[in-house]
Amino acid sequence: MKNVALAWLILALTLAFALGPYFVEPFMGYTADVLPKPQPNPAIQPAGYAFAIWGLIYGWLIVSAVYGVYKQSETNEWRAARIAIAPSLFIGIFWTWIANNSAIWGTLTIWIMLGFAIIAAMRAPWSVKWWQKAPYALYAGWLSAASFVSLGVTLAGFGILFEEPTWALIGIMVATVLAITVQFRLGGMPTYGLAVVWALVGIVVGNTDNIYSITITTAIAAALITAVTFISWRRA
Repeated sequence: MKNVALAWLILALTLAFALGPYFVEPFMGYTADVLPKPQPNPAIQPAGYAFAIWGLIYGWLIVSAVYGVYKQSETNEWRAARIAIAPSLFIGIFWTWIANNSAIWGTLTIWIMLGFAIIAAMRAPWSVKWWQKAPYALYAGWLSAASFVSLGVTLAGFGILFEEPTWALIGIMVATVLAITVQFRLGGMPTYGLAVVWALVGIVVGNTDNIYSITITTAIAAALITAVTFISWRRA
């Protein structure tokens, strides 16, 4: 596919991704319909306000795609990241519908979205970095947290090995390792780490059951990722 056509494809996918949730029932977490063991208040799920970050993600991705069409439509520099982000955006168009109907498929697909988003963020060029690399990294950062939320709730909801608070702790710790690794690879692009930290703070606020092990672990994780993000940015 030629670069111009690819640029227009990304714009179309981005708009469909942003508008997709308006055409299906809102996703309010995995319900009893899709989980044998309902998880009405999962400890790993951020407080509701944290999901407002999607407004920034959608808006920045749209601005990036529009800029890409009008200013970077023929450049090869944006091509690799565009090829990587396309599958993530395509799946994202249907993700709300998928998650409302199946926790297993919702989890599998969000992990696929995450994988392609991280690749896209890493491939995006540093030139005019705020137009492509920054929004892709922000998107990947939120998905890094959301993927573990989905996984933890699903595993607990199917009664696999542990109860949800234990899966929450495991998910937070593994997500922290992933986030630190990716942030070091992204170097001076802070939007990835900041999105993960935003989600972690949301988990602390949303921990209304006052499970102190989760609060403390999440707070430490947020502090570590903040430090790594700052160090990476300063080094760059």
